[in-house]
Amino acid sequence: MDSQLIQQHNDFQRDYYSRPARGTIAHTASPYIRRHLDEVLRIAGVQPGARILDAGCGMGRHATLLADRGYQVEGIELSPHLLEQLRRQDPRIPTYCADIADPPPQMNGRYDAVLGFFVLHHLLDLNAAFAGVSRLIRPRGKAVFIEPNPANPLYYVQIGLTPGMKWKAERGILNMRAATMASAMGSAGLEKPQVFRFGFLPPFLRNRFFGAAVDRAAESIGILEPMLPFQIFSAEKPHGA
Repeated sequence: MDSQLIQQHNDFQRDYYSRPARGTIAHTASPYIRRHLDEVLRIAGVQPGARILDAGCGMGRHATLLADRGYQVEGIELSPHLLEQLRRQDPRIPTYCADIADPPPQMNGRYDAVLGFFVLHHLLDLNAAFAGVSRLIRPRGKAVFIEPNPANPLYYVQIGLTPGMKWKAERGILNMRAATMASAMGSAGLEKPQVFRFGFLPPFLRNRFFGAAVDRAAESIGILEPMLPFQIFSAEKPHGA
């Protein structure tokens, strides 16, 4: 892909997340956030003590929770503005300011898993991104990313109604489809691609006392599965790769 186009895209994303309207993400362990983390870790199959890279770590919402659970977590992020806030809020976490498609060479082969939380739909070149991820993972390591489901119409309502959210920055949601992701993972030499969908309620309802029960009930209805709001894409680096 044209390097100038990628640079323009990355510059736009940095600016998008540096705007005051984007606000500050509090490091809270709400039921909504814990569910995301629990499902990603379950699919990654990693235990406390494992070395984890949070790809697109932003302000460190998930990296902080991973560190609290005993993981050796590091973060990579394109935006220096977001990393500055992460370092202020949680100086425990080593960070790298770089594109996941072109990580510093000293990071290669260091991680038991690379995890990402709603980052892939902001990237322009998924093939290049997964090529970078593949270099970072140890053999038999996992790449696990949670992303929005483009088949769920509420995302488009959210983008349209939320101050500070722009379609230009979020339109990569349309690429978050199983076939597209499996192709990008395969192009990087990653194997066993899988997709798992879950959830139902938005945060302000999921965090209520009834949220977990409603989510589980909706997930048990097979006809709803293609439209469940959250998708986890995973793949594995082959042994000896």
